[in-house]
Amino acid sequence: MKSLLGLLSTLALVHSSFAAGRPNVILIMADDFGYECVTANGGESYQTPNLDKLAASGVRFENCHVQPLCTPTRVQLMTGRYNVRNYLNFGTLLRTETTFGHLMKNAGYATGICGKWQLGAELDSPQHFGFDEACLWQQTRRPPRYANPGLEYNGVEKDFTHGEYGPTLVNDFALTFITANKEKAFFLYYPMILTHNPFQPTPDSPDWDPTLSGENKLQSPKHFADMTAYMDKMVGRVVAKLDELHIRDNTLLIVLGDNGTNTGITSRFKGADYKGGKGSTTANGTHVPLIVNWPAMMKQGRVCADLVSSTDFLPTICAAAGVKVPENVDGVSFLPQLKGEAGTPREWLYTWYSPRQSQDMTVRECAFDQRFKLYRSGKFYDLSTDPGEKQDLTDAAGDAAAAKTKLQAALDRFKDARPVTLDEKFMASGKGKDKAEKKGKGKKKQGKAE
Repeated sequence: MKSLLGLLSTLALVHSSFAAGRPNVILIMADDFGYECVTANGGESYQTPNLDKLAASGVRFENCHVQPLCTPTRVQLMTGRYNVRNYLNFGTLLRTETTFGHLMKNAGYATGICGKWQLGAELDSPQHFGFDEACLWQQTRRPPRYANPGLEYNGVEKDFTHGEYGPTLVNDFALTFITANKEKAFFLYYPMILTHNPFQPTPDSPDWDPTLSGENKLQSPKHFADMTAYMDKMVGRVVAKLDELHIRDNTLLIVLGDNGTNTGITSRFKGADYKGGKGSTTANGTHVPLIVNWPAMMKQGRVCADLVSSTDFLPTICAAAGVKVPENVDGVSFLPQLKGEAGTPREWLYTWYSPRQSQDMTVRECAFDQRFKLYRSGKFYDLSTDPGEKQDLTDAAGDAAAAKTKLQAALDRFKDARPVTLDEKFMASGKGKDKAEKKGKGKKKQGKAE
């Protein structure tokens, strides 16, 4: 009996040691939140004290770029693969795809997701993609998301009508999930509802109205500052809960944006006006904040200028958790950089962008580094002097010529990467057909896109 108890005790210690060796992982993604919005990055319009504090003791990345719109970014983020390989249409994640939810769950992690979904209206979508628990907005329906919202808890609809605030409810779920799984390794994917329009008051705003119903009331760009502050506050609540539970040291916390800021928002950034560029392949549409904090691994704050793609998060998370990455993944792990090592920094980033919000097959495809950008069309820009991409470099010499050759080689790698069946399936599905008919002569405003 004593030997059996001794064996059980030893196994318990081994299990405890194994669990302690694997970090918890929390991936937070703010909605429509560009690089210029964080004070630590040089932003001057908003208050982001919790993000700034995380940056001061973690790693702040200066060159993280994602897709210009939310679904394209989310598909890349969750699968680690470029849109050219697996993107069907706006609002859809193909159910044949493997996500970081699958990989972490299969490795024994407790998995949760909370916030904005918009990737498939099936009742079992979150569970199908590897998440044990879910609290989501816009899974099977599209109710209000802020004051008196409608959410879905594991597919069960719940409407709130007593002055509740959607982002707070989602955050409450996150804190509950963290608490329930504090004794085991967990992965929480938290794609926030904030700071996407409609720009409405938050509970901390002077003009907050707990009786507000719908998303067409009290809208004003002035509320974006309050929404940014509230988003930062929600991040702070997560950090405080980790501290309270004494599990922050071994928690890998990642915060980024899903695309550039709404085009209706102009911010002050490093002494100049900076217009949001959501929906555009220019820097103000793809350049987002990325802050990583992991006390057990990071002893002092650092700034990293390496290029990071939205495809890189899956392999990075998996590397941190000791999980094998599928061979078809395009992303490159930046875990070494988090540890203060050189790693294998990217020489370029690649973008294949075609929103498919309507029956429009237009594609914008490019490769770029910290200074130069080359489009499949042949247009070539020096981003250091022309971030808005106004002046095509017709004659490239010296460094520009060398960069153009490198970027053309990158584009050549994806010349035949797009499966023909994906485009055929999109056109046959009729997805976006109604929108195309309603658009008529006008172009849909990018600020209306999710």
